[in-house]
Order: sequence, then C-alpha cells, then structure tokens
Amino acid sequence: MSSEERDVRERKTITKKQVVDALARKHDIHPNEVRTVVQGVLDALLEALSRGDRIEFRDFGIFEVVKRKQKVGRNPRRADIPVVIPERNVVKFTPGRYMKRLVEEEMSVEESS
Repeated sequence: MSSEERDVRERKTITKKQVVDALARKHDIHPNEVRTVVQGVLDALLEALSRGDRIEFRDFGIFEVVKRKQKVGRNPRRADIPVVIPERNVVKFTPGRYMKRLVEEEMSVEESS
C-alpha cells in the first residue's frame, strides 16, 4: 500500500452529529438546540446558493455557483463513442487565506512525520 493510500484511509469523516455534539459539549448547550442552529445555518446556505448568491466567510472561504460549460467526455469501455456532458450549475468553494495556511501547515506536518 502506498503512503498516499494509507493517508486517505487514516483521514476521518466528521459528521454533522459529531459537530453538533462537540459544540454542545464545548458551550454547555443542549444538543437539540445546537442541532437546530446548525441545521438552520445549512438551510440558509442552501437557500442562498439555490438563488445563485455568493456566500463569503472571512478567512474561511467563499461558496459560489458557477456554470460548467458543455463538454465531450469518453466512456472508458467505449472510447470511440463520445458522450456529451451538458452544461450545468455547480457549487464552487474557494478556501480563505487562513484556511489555506492552516491546511498547508497541518498537511506538511503530517507528511514530515
């Protein structure tokens, strides 16, 4: 197994429930209240993005809807037959300066150990 494959397997997935529980413990608030607020934030983000709005959190990053142009792809099993991938809207995330720096520092520490 390569170090890259091992890296991927060691990464954890953090769920909404884990975030809610951690915030509830940290701030001594009932998890149901935290869950309501977290879900409210997520719902507000979804609503804004569905309208095409841009969401910016300083130092964290920017969420925005961008239009991907139509393109031609290939089916690996039948490379001779082109597959048209239609134009579509997608959510793009651009990390903020602080997030970039923090992630780069953490990843370089992991790579050196």
